[in-house]
Amino acid sequence: MATRLKRKLEYRDYARLPSDGKYYEILDGRLYVTPAPSPLHQRVSKRLQRKLEDYFEARGLGEVFNAPIDMILGRHDIAQPDLLVVANAGQISRRGIEGAPLLIVEVLSPSTRRRDRDVKMKRYAEMAVPHYWLVEPEARWIACYRLSGEVYQHVQRAEGDVSLTPPDWPDLSVALGDLWR
Repeated sequence: MATRLKRKLEYRDYARLPSDGKYYEILDGRLYVTPAPSPLHQRVSKRLQRKLEDYFEARGLGEVFNAPIDMILGRHDIAQPDLLVVANAGQISRRGIEGAPLLIVEVLSPSTRRRDRDVKMKRYAEMAVPHYWLVEPEARWIACYRLSGEVYQHVQRAEGDVSLTPPDWPDLSVALGDLWR
């Protein structure tokens, strides 16, 4: 749910939001509120996080973070993606992750599906996030996107129980069946 206000919200407004178990995000100055994710969402997110850690952290390519963590992309854009990979340790601050990470992963749920596929995808591209993945646990698929100019190009989709090997990281293999079990 988005709330319309007369001015764009920014980090100082975000810092004043209540700690009530809901997820708050500001995208292009608009406030979005989401209930806590389902157990299925959390299981898939946790299992994918482990796979990403095994790849990125073991090779010294980046650090993997999971929600809730503040990702501050700009004055009017503060999000809490399900997973993100930070390649530049200088982006990690006391407030959260400052600037565009290498990869953002959003696990879709009924309450966030539309926002993740539309609003967030557009904002993340405008904020120069190089890689964006969408994970659909109920339909059992992952779609990988790569930034091209100011928009994302679809580069790969895998579904069911196959293994996903993203073209940008050919040594990374994610057995999707392990995520859905």
